[in-house]
Amino acid sequence: MTRWILIGLLLVLGVNALGQEATSTQVGDQLLSFIQSAAELLGKGLVHLINLILPESRGVGNELVQPIGYLALITIILLVFGIIAAARKVIWLVVIVGWVLLIVRIILDALRVT
Repeated sequence: MTRWILIGLLLVLGVNALGQEATSTQVGDQLLSFIQSAAELLGKGLVHLINLILPESRGVGNELVQPIGYLALITIILLVFGIIAAARKVIWLVVIVGWVLLIVRIILDALRVT
């Protein structure tokens, strides 16, 4: 598993990004530790928000911090990719309109229309 993470980091960041004296297991451990910390932070925040809404006797326990955190992390990733996909459609629309306007301008210049 860490071998694939290292290969992904090499492809994304380049070989020089791993120029520090760290082995592949250390890099993998650091990446997984970061993901774990982010999920735990998100989970604690969401559990706190949920407990603000629920009555004190019915609050969510700390055993749900990690599952809620990982689901929140996955949801954020999906939202980011959704926004990128929507932005991609808008960008393509702008590019197509730009090409059409450019072609119309070339045709009008060729016909010497003022």
